[in-house]
Amino acid sequence: MTDDEKLALKYHMYTYKTESNPKMRKMMVDKGWISEQPNIKEFLKDGYEEFELNVAKRIMNEVPEKVFLNNCPKCNKLARTPFARQCRYCGNNWHSLTVAQFKLENSVQITGRPFFLLGQITKGEIKQGQFMDLTILGINKKPKIEAIEFALKRQDGRVWEDIGLGTNELTEEEKEFIKNKGSFRIPFDIINER
Repeated sequence: MTDDEKLALKYHMYTYKTESNPKMRKMMVDKGWISEQPNIKEFLKDGYEEFELNVAKRIMNEVPEKVFLNNCPKCNKLARTPFARQCRYCGNNWHSLTVAQFKLENSVQITGRPFFLLGQITKGEIKQGQFMDLTILGINKKPKIEAIEFALKRQDGRVWEDIGLGTNELTEEEKEFIKNKGSFRIPFDIINER
């Protein structure tokens, strides 16, 4: 969402919650928690549902590559959640596409080498030629694993090895996004096909 869209969302939420308490609303306006600017109110002139649809349309038009829709590979209908692996419409299940899971700890780019995602295998076995499903990280991409290497780590007198999954299929913006994310609590899937 843009900053103005975020302000419009806040305006809607706080005015709705304080509609029976004008004193509270005035205090929130005075503290800057609710924006009374006409251009912010303009976003909501046709109602909240229309506002939501307009934001969704704008996002789909401006950055469709960053939007992940988890569609069934068989009937192409939308699954219940981004992590669902069974279709509620046709019953197809695609659990078998996931062959392993990998917990991201950090990442590194060495000049002349692939970009490496470092971490631990939490389930299964990973091989070159498989694909990393990065949608859970917020990147709508499934890059190919081109290299698998060990990374020796030292911290506070401890020594351990992380696994490095290398790929050349990420943009500079995507690499920077992953570097800034650092460690990620939920493992992402390793799959056999895109």
